[in-house]
Amino acid sequence: MKETVIGFIGAGNMASSIVRGLIEAGKKPSSIFVTDIDQSKLETLTDETSIKPATTTEVCTFAEVLVLAVKPQVMKVVCLEIADIRASQLIISVAAGIRTTQLENWLNSKSAIVRCMPNTPALIGEGATGLFANNLVNNRQKELAQSIMDAVGLTAWLSNEEDIDTVTALSGSGPAYFFLLMEAMQEVAQELGLEQEVAKNLVYQTAIGASQLARNAEDSVVALRKKVTSPGGTTERAVDEFEAGNLRGLVRNALIAAKDRSLELSEDFSN
Repeated sequence: MKETVIGFIGAGNMASSIVRGLIEAGKKPSSIFVTDIDQSKLETLTDETSIKPATTTEVCTFAEVLVLAVKPQVMKVVCLEIADIRASQLIISVAAGIRTTQLENWLNSKSAIVRCMPNTPALIGEGATGLFANNLVNNRQKELAQSIMDAVGLTAWLSNEEDIDTVTALSGSGPAYFFLLMEAMQEVAQELGLEQEVAKNLVYQTAIGASQLARNAEDSVVALRKKVTSPGGTTERAVDEFEAGNLRGLVRNALIAAKDRSLELSEDFSN
């Protein structure tokens, strides 16, 4: 069976991560076409992966799946450029804030479009990606889209495009929330006497261990927290401080603020 040709417009960090993930999963480099206006990025990716560098016209002509991996600010220009030269292939967009209806308008046609919201851990193959397909995407195309994004981590399909904004607030921005907590824990550990390197390594490993335990355990995170929190112990005292400081309310407010900003950015791009 002929291997599906995947074309990328954009060779930045996210596109490069997906390309590498696909190759590691067994995709032939010869079936991946990539173009970018930055020739240095394209040459670096070509040298490291042996994919096929191409022009925009070549990518739009030969690819069965077209991944738009450019910054949101230039997406309109790219779509207008390819509107008259692309085939009727599946479009996958990894640009934040650009709705499927906007892409259709800029492409000047009804198109099968999958909109994705990956996050930065995709750079190391540990991403979390929400996907939404418009009503022109068939089952085979959904499988293709999922197989592409599975190459850089976990994927989850969304039934409503509006849910992309929630995913943006949760997993898209989420790594920064964990980094902030890790940063604060490390700072306080140093204040309490630990050397910087010791504090850093213990914080990092604690975060990794807690995440892996939560991922692999049958228990919920609530049950796991309770198992660690012995009555009258040190953990209970610390958790009580978090609760007294309204940690849950802060998290709720933060996610709502991030979602609201995602909606605002979508409106900005549409205008």
